[in-house]
Amino acid sequence: MIRNVAGSVLALAGATAAVWSPFRAWYDGRHGRDYAIDELFTGITDAKGELLGSMLAPFLFAALLTLLGVVLRSRLLVAFAGLVVLGFTVLWMVRVGQAEGSLTIGGDGTGLGDGVANAFGGGILLLLGALVMSGRSRPPHRVDKPPRYTHPTLDEPPPDGPPTVEAPGAHPQASTPYAATQTYDVPAWDPEQERENPPPKA
Repeated sequence: MIRNVAGSVLALAGATAAVWSPFRAWYDGRHGRDYAIDELFTGITDAKGELLGSMLAPFLFAALLTLLGVVLRSRLLVAFAGLVVLGFTVLWMVRVGQAEGSLTIGGDGTGLGDGVANAFGGGILLLLGALVMSGRSRPPHRVDKPPRYTHPTLDEPPPDGPPTVEAPGAHPQASTPYAATQTYDVPAWDPEQERENPPPKA
């Protein structure tokens, strides 16, 4: 839960930086919104592009993917949004380098501006957010428990499992709790024999 919250904050911060970057200077004071998106494939010109057809368009698409990824807790969507931001930024740098001959960084407002830094930072934050997020939690795998031990009855056979203690009398061959009885021959009392052989007196 904490990882999802932290990853979502990083991802939203990255998407905000990426969307804000076209409104900052990208090269020689020229804002990113002034570069038409089709110039990334045909070549950079001095013509000013429309707002929705500028570098803002892919970053808005990345922000939409980020929001969808945060809601669905999808690391894949957030990571893809970061790749979109970084990919279009690198493609822009390649095209501007081809048009200018080289890329420079100046402290007086010439060369690469803070808009490019915002775009790069936003893309990296999106990738970090995707790495931090734990994604959607999967439901625990349900394992059917074996049936509990039940005492067998006379109407059904005993269940498979450990040997059970059967009640006496459940089967004809069941052993009884008492030992087998034995008989002894005891002579019967004969009064005539007692008269002939009286017992000695003490």
